[in-house]
Amino acid sequence: LVLGGGEVSPLELTSAYGVFANDGIRKPITPILRIEDASGTILEEYEDTEGEQVITKQTARLITSILTDMEARIPAYGRNSFSFGSQQVAIKTGTTNNFRDVWIMGYTPNIAVGTWGGNNDNTPIVKKVAGFVLAPLWRAYMDRALPFVRAENFEPPAPEKNPEELKPVLRGFWQGSSTSTLPSVHSILNWIYK
Repeated sequence: LVLGGGEVSPLELTSAYGVFANDGIRKPITPILRIEDASGTILEEYEDTEGEQVITKQTARLITSILTDMEARIPAYGRNSFSFGSQQVAIKTGTTNNFRDVWIMGYTPNIAVGTWGGNNDNTPIVKKVAGFVLAPLWRAYMDRALPFVRAENFEPPAPEKNPEELKPVLRGFWQGSSTSTLPSVHSILNWIYK
């Protein structure tokens, strides 16, 4: 299911992107990590499990390699809109075909953050720029959250055995124009917030 291709809860979708962050291992959703009484005595505490390998490490690393490609983001978002310095952050935006839901999912090896936007009456939102609506919110949250998690970059995928047999787009060969006709993020955000 592609991002924006169907109706799922934000928790389910963020958990799915957490699988990519965790080298293909899915862990159960854990809403409560610890319960303490008034004096600070721990009554119950979450115990980490090994989880289940639901996709191969290589598949997770290939997806992550794509979603951390800063050059691929430039046509839509500009050069620095999702740059976090030396910290690699994988990011994917999505909009449902009917413009009722917009998403930004992102992760590092130590945190997965998902955001959803839409109207509470299920009416469509701003067409053609819906994916950009959440960008400022998601960015502001990540700017505050990343200092609290260990900075760690992703393991790269293993090299392909026969890269010359891959389709050109999978080899990184761009066959489109070198300029974009998409408006800049700044012009879109200025239009949204008028």
